[in-house]
Amino acid sequence: MTGTGRRIIVRRPGALTTVQDGGRPGLAHLGVPRSGALDRAAHARANRLVGNAPSMPVLETTLDGVSLRFTAGAVVAVTGAVAPVHIDGRPAGWSEPLPVGAGQTLEVGRAVRGVRSYVAVGGGVLVPSVLGSSSRDVLSGLGPAPLAAGDELGIGAHHGRFVPVDLAPYPLPPDGTAELVLWPGPRHDWLSDAGAATLAAGRWTVSPDSNRVALRLVGPPVQRSRHDELPSEGIVLGSVQSLPDGGLVVFLADHPTTGGYPVVAVVDPPSLDACAQARPGTVVSFRLR
Repeated sequence: MTGTGRRIIVRRPGALTTVQDGGRPGLAHLGVPRSGALDRAAHARANRLVGNAPSMPVLETTLDGVSLRFTAGAVVAVTGAVAPVHIDGRPAGWSEPLPVGAGQTLEVGRAVRGVRSYVAVGGGVLVPSVLGSSSRDVLSGLGPAPLAAGDELGIGAHHGRFVPVDLAPYPLPPDGTAELVLWPGPRHDWLSDAGAATLAAGRWTVSPDSNRVALRLVGPPVQRSRHDELPSEGIVLGSVQSLPDGGLVVFLADHPTTGGYPVVAVVDPPSLDACAQARPGTVVSFRLR
């Protein structure tokens, strides 16, 4: 990933840092999921703070941040997971526009609350586009590869104006608990009465096996009244699948477009940002509509 002119040089890529934008909506019929930033509100907020359009490409980090050196001056903003931010070793603000000078290094540290931080740069991050998006889809491999040390990223021309604020009001990521709003799914009637009651009142823990594809939940089994073989059906963002052992999976941005387990519920879109920021061990409950 090489840019010309104004560039970002990756010094420390972190556990998983990818380029994400608004994703690839409208291609599910071709087997291509939406992908894009998991925490869409944080992604849009970071872009607005630096004067970009809300859907422009940014960097999405995972848990332990990223370190970036800039070859030219830029305006940056860090939102999403709360994490320490430093410029050349000096503390800097979170969720506010920050000037970074030529040769300076931006360091986003380990998240202290939430999972994914978003680093926006005025002008956007320039990487190749695939099917209309610069997002990395970790399931299919579409889009630019996750960042590696030494990678160079281009910075686009900055035509906007950054937001003149000291701190943008921002709902904090979940801290230990998260309540997700659910709508009944197309196979909600496959649940037994006991299973439906468990879904409404149970508590689950986010598994360390969770990723950009799905949030895996560990907890009380959700019983089904039907155990038929189900032909593969379409899956949308936020689909909650009931597994044969009674476990639950919440599909996120890089989900497959079809699946063979019943979708018993669907997460309300505004609750998906909480899924993006739910750390392993977070206790999840549901509120059914």
